[in-house]
Amino acid sequence: MTAASGTPGADVPDTRGRTGLHLTGLDLDRNPRVRVHDVDLLSADWYVLRATTFDYLGANGSWERQRRETYDRGDGATILLYDLIRRTVLLTRQFRFPVYVNAHPDGMLLETAAGLLDDDDPETAIRREAAEETGYAVGDVEHVFDVYMSPGSVTEKLHFYAAPYDASSRTGDGGGVADEGEEIELVELDIDAAVEDIGTGIVDAKTIMLLQWAVLTGPFAR
Repeated sequence: MTAASGTPGADVPDTRGRTGLHLTGLDLDRNPRVRVHDVDLLSADWYVLRATTFDYLGANGSWERQRRETYDRGDGATILLYDLIRRTVLLTRQFRFPVYVNAHPDGMLLETAAGLLDDDDPETAIRREAAEETGYAVGDVEHVFDVYMSPGSVTEKLHFYAAPYDASSRTGDGGGVADEGEEIELVELDIDAAVEDIGTGIVDAKTIMLLQWAVLTGPFAR
């Protein structure tokens, strides 16, 4: 392990009070073809960037030294809110700088409600996020699947859910948490129009996956 004396997130607390972040992965032994040697803590601002050096046993029987960067932002959850009778889905629109800097016209992304788990279990977290972002209280939820969204570099596992909504479940204004810089607009779409927009107006991966699930095997396929 590599950690200079006084490194935030390693031997002294970072801005979130964390230490020992340079130790993650050193004890992994579930795959006998992987031997972790060293973890460099590159950044521990809000999320954590590490570079891990390991040996990998190839199919030819030889060990190869590799180094991979991983970005750890924690796990998250997302939910598709749908009205089966009116054949609508409830999405959000908000500014996302990472897509804006990577060729999206204005950075205003249409998405299913989503957020990080923080210290909650996935179902509790998605109920919280749905209420904060949409203003709707979620009743019974259906767990759809769990997915690694960008396994080449990001550690996040995203838990996918779906739940019905209607006017009676509106308990707040939504719009996100202002103190966290969130400014979220609610967008209600006909399910057929939403699916038609995939790849043009809707380019967010989690949203596309839930919309396609909804019409293939989910509520709108029944």
